[in-house]
Amino acid sequence: MQEAIYSAVFGALSSEHRMNIISNNLANVSTTGYKTDSVTFKDVFVPFAHDYILDSKEHLRAKPLWPDADVIAKPRLAEHKTDFAQGSLRKTGDPLDLAIQGDGFFKILTPDGVRYTRNGHFNAMPNGQIVDSNGNPLLGTDGPIFLSGSGVVEIDPAGNVSEGGAQVGTIALVRFDNPRGVIKDGQNLYKLSEDFEANEMAVSPGMPEITTGSDGTPQTRISPVIQQGFLESSNVEIVTEMVRMIEVNRVFEAYQKIMRGSQDMDSSLIKSMGKSV
Repeated sequence: MQEAIYSAVFGALSSEHRMNIISNNLANVSTTGYKTDSVTFKDVFVPFAHDYILDSKEHLRAKPLWPDADVIAKPRLAEHKTDFAQGSLRKTGDPLDLAIQGDGFFKILTPDGVRYTRNGHFNAMPNGQIVDSNGNPLLGTDGPIFLSGSGVVEIDPAGNVSEGGAQVGTIALVRFDNPRGVIKDGQNLYKLSEDFEANEMAVSPGMPEITTGSDGTPQTRISPVIQQGFLESSNVEIVTEMVRMIEVNRVFEAYQKIMRGSQDMDSSLIKSMGKSV
């Protein structure tokens, strides 16, 4: 009975964690550049006690005395993943609203060091410095970018920032060779993970790149570009998340019934043994 309760408890705790992930996805359905989180599970198998009991048989072809189940499963969280799929682009017309079409990140300088984001909603400080929604400077290839306020701001797909026809900087666009090495750090920012190695690579927006396909053959693709006057919407799919929420609720209820049933069986067994004594 105890094993059933333990398995149900582990399953219920895993479901609770999954529900928290789904709730956070739904809460950020309107967050610019937000990427969906998900979790995967694995079964941890532990041996039954009877694995170590010699099964007595009258002869080799006799049926086993004990059930065939050699192990029992206990669900565990295996991995927390972020889906970096492209979100749809929404036109705003603001010259400092930028969206990345393709994979890649803007580089942001925060008090804790360099961070990365897909949130392209930027503003100009009184001193002309371009900053994100939290006041952190947007980094260019030569450091932070400053505007003088002397003319119309134009940003081409390659990230070149011009003001009144004169170029004032180039936005640094980067991506990583291992997406698992990039994790969320709050405030719609990402940082490098300590558990997975990831190397930052500079991107030349709009330029052709030679990559290796799954079959090992070289393939040509166009690197991501920057779209001025657009913002990238969240890639959360509301219907999918709602279906997952209903599924998790039902699974959690099932685990509750298992725990309640096991407890009732234990109570009945104790009472019956007490009467016999």
